[in-house]
Amino acid sequence: MKLVVLKFGGTSIANVSLIKKIASKVKKEVNKDYKVIVVVSAMAGVTNNLIDLVKNTSTSPPYSEYDVVLSSGEQVTSALLAIALDNLGIKARSWLGWQVPIMSDFSYGKAVIEEIKTDQVFEFLKKNQVAIISGFQGVTKENRITTLGRGGSDTSAVAIAAAFSAERCDIYTDVDGVYTTDPRIVKSAKKLDKITYEEMLELASQGAKVLQTRSVALAMKYNVILRVLSSFEDLPGTSIIKEERNMEKSEIIGIAHSLNEAKITLSGVPDKPGQAAEIFGALAKYSINVDMIVQSSSINHEATDITFTIPETDLIIAERTIKEIQNKIGFKKFITDTNVVKISVVGNAMKTQSGIAKTMFETLANNQINIHVISTSEIKISVLISSDYYEFAMRSLHTAFSLDA
Repeated sequence: MKLVVLKFGGTSIANVSLIKKIASKVKKEVNKDYKVIVVVSAMAGVTNNLIDLVKNTSTSPPYSEYDVVLSSGEQVTSALLAIALDNLGIKARSWLGWQVPIMSDFSYGKAVIEEIKTDQVFEFLKKNQVAIISGFQGVTKENRITTLGRGGSDTSAVAIAAAFSAERCDIYTDVDGVYTTDPRIVKSAKKLDKITYEEMLELASQGAKVLQTRSVALAMKYNVILRVLSSFEDLPGTSIIKEERNMEKSEIIGIAHSLNEAKITLSGVPDKPGQAAEIFGALAKYSINVDMIVQSSSINHEATDITFTIPETDLIIAERTIKEIQNKIGFKKFITDTNVVKISVVGNAMKTQSGIAKTMFETLANNQINIHVISTSEIKISVLISSDYYEFAMRSLHTAFSLDA
């Protein structure tokens, strides 16, 4: 079956006028004799409004009911798009996550897709009708609605493309592709024609907002052909592909930044085995992702300071969790800093080329930008710096690595 998956984000379907334009894009794919599955997000701003409704109702709502409320935004857009397609003479039907069904685990708010059952939708597609599936949502074995976390519609789209063996998965958004860095900050940023799964995964995980990290990981795992395209302009976009040998010619593929960072320092931790396991194990129970970690011991090795970063949105629960185990750990001070930004340089060439770290650190030093924490992976170097300097740092690094257009 010649099948494509098209995903449209909230800004692409922010109002009825835009939904009608998106319907025309879908019709073009139908006219090419494709079977089409469309995955939609909620209209821009709707999910935030739904969150506010819950917060105004209760400060501690049941997570299962919280997800029921949040999932309603996608229900509206899937039905509106089906209506718009019907006006164009295209037969279509909306599908909610539980109707497909998209089976998930019980991690409300951050659910993981376990299985997508394809029989019903396949039979529907054989009738030359467009299936419009609500993104961001799934259903448990006990028929409770779940949501996949912010940006989860990207994950829905890629998972559906993998389950249905789609020819490709096109992600339509308000930008025309993946750039070397945020073009709103660095005017000389240039659009990439292609990028590897691995590089895109690092950029997404380090703060690039174009694609959700989980969606890129899924695409890489199941070899889903992925494209990022503009909903508003007819431009080529960016293809996310397998690694190619000639891509080593570029030292760095892009610069990413993350504003949602909080630095935590536990000072005066008794230096004995098992302390880090206790600290990070407690955070893991609340699904708090720890990123950059630095440990420095005193000269006599009696005490140590442990510094690490987490998403700023998790800071309140992290502070409460760690202070609950203070007596067990025995640390003296709990220090937080939210005036920080993570800057990352990403590129497959780090596997084979030397001097990249030197260039990064020298560039920051020459601009009097102090580094708080450093972390690395095979194709990425990240630094934590004061948020006062992050735009200057991004522009300087973009130039230093010859990424200016």
